[in-house]
Amino acid sequence: MYYIKLNITLSLNQKWEEENFWIADVFKDSLISLGFDSFVDTQNGFEAYCSEENYCLDKVKQIAQENLSFVQGLEISYLEEKIEQKDWNAEWEKDYPSVVFGDFCVVRPEFNPKQEGIKYDIIINPKMSFGTAHHQTTSLIINFISQEDIAGKRVMDMGCGTGVFAILAMKMGASYAKAIDIDIWAAENAKENAKKNFVEVDVLLGDANLLDENEKFDVFFANINRNILLADMETYSKSIKEQGVLFLSGFYSQDVEILETECKLYGFELTNVETKDNWAAMRLVKK
Repeated sequence: MYYIKLNITLSLNQKWEEENFWIADVFKDSLISLGFDSFVDTQNGFEAYCSEENYCLDKVKQIAQENLSFVQGLEISYLEEKIEQKDWNAEWEKDYPSVVFGDFCVVRPEFNPKQEGIKYDIIINPKMSFGTAHHQTTSLIINFISQEDIAGKRVMDMGCGTGVFAILAMKMGASYAKAIDIDIWAAENAKENAKKNFVEVDVLLGDANLLDENEKFDVFFANINRNILLADMETYSKSIKEQGVLFLSGFYSQDVEILETECKLYGFELTNVETKDNWAAMRLVKK
């Protein structure tokens, strides 16, 4: 069997900047329904891989029109390459290291050995889901979690990806964890990862509309792009207890000010900001 490597180049108003990568993420999510099963980010977009039998460029262009037509000034170009099938799992495993956070925790795929002397061992097999701890935003929030008292708390992991935050929280003694993701691949993956870590996480497929203001959480994680955070902040606030903690990431350092302004409208006070490679994470408390 052969695969098609589709190199997708994106530009917005004739340039491409880090803050625009959420557009690539939306595009990648939509391509999964066409049979694309692997993606690699590039400087100006990403590479998408699909078996030759499932590949159709016209369908790719159609789904781009359906999902990205609202983005003004977006230009997309495509370069196709036919490649032989490889043992993708073996290729993936060769360059997939564990992520170690001092002696606090390690996030590792199950084919990597357990490490001694680390408090929390988290097994994450990501498949198509975001949240392996390799990305700066995930590691920023895990660093925050390492300083937080989670024991006995009710936890929400919004836009959960692999479910890594909910899983870690349960291992730290949380009384309950719920995880929500709009992507069916992510929701199923989070369920599988919770089982592999022998913790119970209530995983739901959907978005912030699933939140019930009568169900309150002590700790709320949302590692999502800036636009969704801004749109859903009011909904989040209704599900967070007074003195509850909100952790945000998925955006760039220059977005912190606008997010802080929005959060203040709903009674949140910013207590800490951490950055890594221009990505940012925020810790806020509901007053």
